[in-house]
Amino acid sequence: MSNNSAPRQLGDPAVVLLSGGMDSATVLALVKNLGYSPYALSLRYGQRHSSELDAAKVIAKQFGVVRHEIIDLDLSQFGGSALTDTNIKVPTNVLDEPSIHNDSKEHIPVTYVPARNTIMLSVALGWAETLDATDIFFGANAVDYSGYPDCRPAYVDAFERLANLATKIGIQTGAMRIHAPIIDMTKAKIIHVGMSLGVDFSKTVSCYQADQSGLACGFCDACRLRKVGFHEALTPDTTRYQV
Repeated sequence: MSNNSAPRQLGDPAVVLLSGGMDSATVLALVKNLGYSPYALSLRYGQRHSSELDAAKVIAKQFGVVRHEIIDLDLSQFGGSALTDTNIKVPTNVLDEPSIHNDSKEHIPVTYVPARNTIMLSVALGWAETLDATDIFFGANAVDYSGYPDCRPAYVDAFERLANLATKIGIQTGAMRIHAPIIDMTKAKIIHVGMSLGVDFSKTVSCYQADQSGLACGFCDACRLRKVGFHEALTPDTTRYQV
């Protein structure tokens, strides 16, 4: 996403946000393929299940990250999202889903977690500075998740500007780069890219309400998008479903 053309060397460190889903797994594979030394960062933020973090551990090991950190930062104390508040139902029919702001001109899905990407990128930024890393990667996707305000190209550009204004390494070098390499990809394209780089999507967990074994419900928005992606990619769906 970044237009910063500062040179880098093969094996330079890069921090990668790794949720355990198919998007972040594909991003990690891309980072590894580009020759970076990846440091994977996952957050236990009060999400409904830990299956995706279990998947993140498997994926991080598969791609030989230098280090994988799982940070505890419980956003369920605030709630405000179907992913962090058990009193809010996870939608299984997008047509019936209420937006976060019913009077808003733009539909923001109830699965949007307030400021999640900003919080996660801020943690990644702090770690990157300690590593002398100037590159951070995350799996924002504006095609399938256009309702999420923190998955837009304008947001990525804005955070990169902040990173260069608010950090020692940014002030000294102006080289902080925030990358969202799959932001314009369809889910089918993400699947093709991931498979070409060795991602085993059966090991990833995207479902908003997966069970403890990582089996997907098959009905939530994340599952729907995933199913459509495999269908459009003309590829067998390797997702492990509950039914």
